[in-house]
Amino acid sequence: MLDAVDAVLVRELQRDGRATFQALADRVGLSRTAVRARVQNLLETEVVRVVGIVHAAVVGAEATGHVSVTVDGSAREVAAAVAERPAVGFAALTAGPHDLVVQVRTRDDAALAAEVDHLRSVPGVRTAEVFRSVSTVRDAHTVVRELGEVTLDDIDWRLLRELQRDGRAPYTRLASIIGLSQAATRARVVRLMRTGVIQVTGLADPRALGAAELGGFGLLVGGGLRKAAEAVAALDGVRYVATGFGRYDIVGQAEAASRVELVTVLDAVRSVPGVTVRESWHHLDVVKESYAADLPGGPAGGAP
Repeated sequence: MLDAVDAVLVRELQRDGRATFQALADRVGLSRTAVRARVQNLLETEVVRVVGIVHAAVVGAEATGHVSVTVDGSAREVAAAVAERPAVGFAALTAGPHDLVVQVRTRDDAALAAEVDHLRSVPGVRTAEVFRSVSTVRDAHTVVRELGEVTLDDIDWRLLRELQRDGRAPYTRLASIIGLSQAATRARVVRLMRTGVIQVTGLADPRALGAAELGGFGLLVGGGLRKAAEAVAALDGVRYVATGFGRYDIVGQAEAASRVELVTVLDAVRSVPGVTVRESWHHLDVVKESYAADLPGGPAGGAP
């Protein structure tokens, strides 16, 4: 567990991964030097990774499928094989109606169907049921707002690649890579973030923040779907909500400090008018969580 200051610093980095050391120092009431040392330690020990997450529309990965998998034999071996697929951004071993859950992101439904077919062909996979996400209402780590008209040139793509690898890359280093002044580089990065092309955020180890328990849920809704989804997304402890088609109307993910608190979050979900929890599951181990995307001119950055 982190001390109170480090916990605040991690939360601030989750909110704005490029927050200056001075802004962070003002937030926690310490010197800039002390905060720099604390942030560097958090990064070096991988308590938090600061990465740039590019909007799905920019990278042509707007077809998202949540796949519930049952297996014969070792679920861990199947999960490891599934996690090797670049289109798989999240994979976790679970206790509940399925053995693992997987999130797949592709350019369109045809590519999504092909990817799911590949998952079904992985040795040990018995069944794979798909929930096709249509709208992401809440995601603690990605850009969910609508993307306006944005034109990107080669320099923008190079910046996006670097920010995927290191969301806190100094402007001096970014400027030397793209061949512009620091002021021009800063202006480009600010534009990319303000327009929603990229979100720079901290990916934290949930256990370090006291959120040791993760769980998922599939909901059925009677009445207005969007209104119900927004109500669920507003609950404390809910970090992901998506609407779509399949065995559920809504798929979500929750986090909590303990199993008791996780039950409390699920009870709050059940209390939303018109919502029925069809299934819920406990995440035993997150095998992969990656938000890196293949960008023009280079490989995807970031670590799984």
